[in-house]
Amino acid sequence: MDDLMKVGDFEVRLHTSAVDSGLYATATSILNVVNRLYFRLEIKGDLPLPEPPYIIAPTHRSYLDTILMASLTRRRLRYMGKEELWKYPFLAKVMGSMGGIPVSRGTPDRNAVEASIRILQAGQSLVLFPEGTRRHGPIVTDLLDGAAYIALKARVPVIPIGIAGSEGAMSKGAKFPRPVKCIMSIGPAILDGVEGDPDQKRIARSRIRVLTDRLRNDLQAQYDMALEALGQQSGKL
Repeated sequence: MDDLMKVGDFEVRLHTSAVDSGLYATATSILNVVNRLYFRLEIKGDLPLPEPPYIIAPTHRSYLDTILMASLTRRRLRYMGKEELWKYPFLAKVMGSMGGIPVSRGTPDRNAVEASIRILQAGQSLVLFPEGTRRHGPIVTDLLDGAAYIALKARVPVIPIGIAGSEGAMSKGAKFPRPVKCIMSIGPAILDGVEGDPDQKRIARSRIRVLTDRLRNDLQAQYDMALEALGQQSGKL
């Protein structure tokens, strides 16, 4: 199987090199120290994480959410990121070393989806923000279907994670993050994607919608718990 995958105008490796793995380990170790000391990050919920592969599906209120993921596990994670980051040579190298997958936002990106499925089938885990972009406030609104489709196609669990505090630490338009405490609440793995016929070629639209709705509800529950742990207003009615 070819190790290079074409994603838009870019190439993504299915398996990372020893050098990139070393860079990833070093970078995440440094970020974990920053997360624990500067943002006083606290992780609650269902730990330890299950054996990979799985999809990590966090809420998304800040650019910091990706950085906070460095404290979640020592295992290597792959990330979906907006393709604009790959248009600068230095950032493209960094994103490649960190296991990034460029995705075109606003339109269905079949290449990014197929690359994500192959990565999961190869035993690696993927971070995917199901809200699609940074949102505002305590309510988890409609999700994109991508996380559910990929989970069903690759037959992997989805782990919902609510992140509180990151919006206050670095909201849209902020130039530098503030030392605001952050809390990450991890929910039980959603196993809907593991079920079903492994030889099924097409995924029924109804299954995608059911899993997306389940993920939205579970994400809201975890986000509420994280917000309440910070003493902030949650999305509960």
